[in-house]
Amino acid sequence: MSRAVSVCLLKGGIGKSTTSINLARELAHRGNDVLLIDLDPNGHTTTGLGFGEEFYSDAHLGDVLLDDAELEPTELILETDFEIDLLPANDRIEQVESDLGGVMMGSARLKQRVVDPLLGDEYDYVVVDCPAARGKLNDNALYATQNLVLPMRPESGALSGLEKTVKRLIQPAREHFDLEILAVVPTDLRDRIDHERPTRRLIEALVSKPNIASKIPNFGYVDPSFFEAIDDGSWDDDLPKPGIRHRSAIDASIREHMPLRDYDTSCDQLECYDELAQIVETGEVDR
Repeated sequence: MSRAVSVCLLKGGIGKSTTSINLARELAHRGNDVLLIDLDPNGHTTTGLGFGEEFYSDAHLGDVLLDDAELEPTELILETDFEIDLLPANDRIEQVESDLGGVMMGSARLKQRVVDPLLGDEYDYVVVDCPAARGKLNDNALYATQNLVLPMRPESGALSGLEKTVKRLIQPAREHFDLEILAVVPTDLRDRIDHERPTRRLIEALVSKPNIASKIPNFGYVDPSFFEAIDDGSWDDDLPKPGIRHRSAIDASIREHMPLRDYDTSCDQLECYDELAQIVETGEVDR
């Protein structure tokens, strides 16, 4: 079954581009044809895969989405060395977002002109790296994909960013079309979770909310009773290490402009991205 998914949260610096790149790469590693679309004006996915020059190209997504469209999406799509194709961001994409506000069905253009023509025919999966701000680009991504992956780092504002995303993006969208959260992904975790530190506060908050807990992949889930057992001293087993853990190899892979799998096949966090790819394939967390 083909599926499109947006990697989204209304907060910057929480790992959307890293998650997008490695999710797309793992879907390809599992034998799928994958298109990765970069809608973030910062272009971290585009530059992160080594296409810095293309970020400043004269041709850009506006030439596909706007009324005076001159290009087919296939004319912009780049082949990478990592078994995935990339529709890059551009330094003028913020102007494209502004222009989309003045055209008919401006929130449906990505679906009509890119995702629907390509998904199922050219590609098995489409992964969209979204902007951190509310706007037409995010509206286009949500309508075109109707599936979400929400990455979260254990830092100040992470939970409020999730709450803002639900209230300002997801709930308004669901008034008009079905929108499914496939996974909430704790990422870049460093602390032990038996200490009152950001990692514990994030994981405990997520697993204590049943509607969110069911969306946390197995690699990020801890039964809420664990925290009670730790606090009362009855836990006598190894400590869980939930989430995608911080690894220097993940940061280094981005600096070297490649997905984690292509930089270090021995990294133990690849199995997390593989489970995330499996969730996108099946459409749900299998606990």
